[in-house]
Amino acid sequence: MQIQGLRAMIVGGASGMARATAERIAAGGGKVAILDRPGSAGAEVAAAIGGGYFECNILDFEGTEKVIEEAVNWLGGLDACVTTAGGGIGKRTLTQDGPHPLDEFRGVVDLNLNATFNISRLAAWHMSKNEPNADDERGVIINTSSIAAFEGQIGQIAYTASKAGVAGMCLTMARDLGSFGIRVNAIAPSLFDTGITAGIPDDFKAPLVKDAAFPKRMGRPDEYARLALAIIDNPMLNGGCIRLDAGQRFAPK
Repeated sequence: MQIQGLRAMIVGGASGMARATAERIAAGGGKVAILDRPGSAGAEVAAAIGGGYFECNILDFEGTEKVIEEAVNWLGGLDACVTTAGGGIGKRTLTQDGPHPLDEFRGVVDLNLNATFNISRLAAWHMSKNEPNADDERGVIINTSSIAAFEGQIGQIAYTASKAGVAGMCLTMARDLGSFGIRVNAIAPSLFDTGITAGIPDDFKAPLVKDAAFPKRMGRPDEYARLALAIIDNPMLNGGCIRLDAGQRFAPK
């Protein structure tokens, strides 16, 4: 799909990788709706790129449906959806104090997996109403997994399970939506300079990326954005979770 004239919804677009994606789409002539939590910089980012901001708590599943409806109405339709919103906790399956609290595990799965599926299913519904383009496409969905989905570290059990679910959905959802001309991919980043990691001093970052093949540094938000735009542009990219990790494989801890 061409970026010029693209109608894109970016969930988590007030910061980090999603913000960089929103900025690239807008710079390429696309129209962008940013969805992010209350108190975020979403309004400022949207104003800077000529987009729209829609306040959204992705854990409010019914509320998210209403916000997406508003965003799609503002866009005049939906061609692309990119979601990066999520988070995690650091707890082992078992410690001397007892087993991992189940409610905390469920909370991470709700945030990373169930909310991602909710956004994807709703985005797909809106995309299904589009007229197909020259490649018979109606839309493209890009979700965010993590290399922790494949090499989860000690204490990442909830995060690993949820991000593995995001990766695992790709092919099945792509097959579900293939008859509608809607593609589905995920990106699995390694450590990127976003959020909490952005404030880590350089001398502390080096050990975190020592296992990367090249480059031995944290990823930059714009590098995620460049891959997201390549996925949007190339109709043969479908059903896969693409690692964006400089060849890094997480050690156990």
